[in-house]
Amino acid sequence: MLRVLMTGGGSGGHVNPAIAIADTIRLNCPDAKIAFVGTETGKENDLVPRAGYPLYYVDSMGLQRSLTPSNIKAAFLAVTSPHSKKTLDILDEFQPDLVVGTGGYVCWPLIRAAARRKIPTVLHESNCYAGLTVRMLQSSVSRLLLNFEETVQQLHAKKKCCVVGNPLLGGFGALPQNVAREKLGLAAGEQMVLFCAGSLGSQTVNHAVLEFLRCTAAKRPQVRFVLATGKRHYKNCLAMAQEIGLDELPNVQLKDYIYDMPVQMSAADVVVSRAGAMTLSELAMMGKACVIIPSPYVADDHQLKNAQALANRGAALLVEEKDFAKNSLQYAILSLLDDRDLSDNLRREIGNFATPDANRVIYDILMSLVKEDRERKANAGRGRRKNGDRHA
Repeated sequence: MLRVLMTGGGSGGHVNPAIAIADTIRLNCPDAKIAFVGTETGKENDLVPRAGYPLYYVDSMGLQRSLTPSNIKAAFLAVTSPHSKKTLDILDEFQPDLVVGTGGYVCWPLIRAAARRKIPTVLHESNCYAGLTVRMLQSSVSRLLLNFEETVQQLHAKKKCCVVGNPLLGGFGALPQNVAREKLGLAAGEQMVLFCAGSLGSQTVNHAVLEFLRCTAAKRPQVRFVLATGKRHYKNCLAMAQEIGLDELPNVQLKDYIYDMPVQMSAADVVVSRAGAMTLSELAMMGKACVIIPSPYVADDHQLKNAQALANRGAALLVEEKDFAKNSLQYAILSLLDDRDLSDNLRREIGNFATPDANRVIYDILMSLVKEDRERKANAGRGRRKNGDRHA
């Protein structure tokens, strides 16, 4: 039986690719035993149980960009957690054939500990700029799976690198737009704009979107506007929407989190989103006209680098938060709703970024590592038996 531990968490951008890989393994090896490892505070606590996988916990914290007392604890955990009883007990209990990480500080303790035990380990980096955990672990892991060609040049362990694209959850690109529109009850001729500022949401983006809706939604009754606020911002956004009368408009919907994203995204004519690598891959797979708002609060400004990679090729409209006051967000959205040629060009160009077979390519690489490790162990066992026979 194949036994795989998945690790990656904090945000949906790390959790969802791990679930996509796990689902692909389960699809091809129905009897495989798969479990996840995360922290008690990350988005994995919501998404992993929903996907039907057990979840273990390790102690790990992310480093802040500014000097804070929490960085002292984060640094302490970075040193101690790979050797902690909690981490090692997971490996002892589960006995994995393979450990796969999808980025974030959550990966560090388990990948580090597994690599020291010579268990095959794999890290997948979805962003254009490799994260700190990937850079720190690149020498330890068996393979580095990447989404962008540019990432290879940032890493010294180039022989371990394979550019494979991003693994996507089932459904992205599989549902025709007309079927998705029917599922959501969109009328003929009705347009849809979907706003989603990442799995955790963004107060700044939410406020900008609500202001846009205040000025626009009533004038555009033929457009359905759907805003995913993020759970921590939902009550505040709902109160703001009620204050400015948006709750009375039938074409405005606020949701705390979108669990049927493949359906919502497929149905949308325009998507306004953050520039997380997984979201961009989903948009590319579906060929969506989109406005991308990179988060300025992420490490190494990696979302801006992701967004620029698309915008420079005419595959998306890039709007930065610092330009909200210039009505740049409103102009970009209305341009895509009203200019068919512009939106068609964006859909065509972003489609060139799609990697339809990423899940299968990743699965084949993982299985080849497991096969190599089992053959190595079998050969080592035969060698020990031969040596035992000589000395008998």
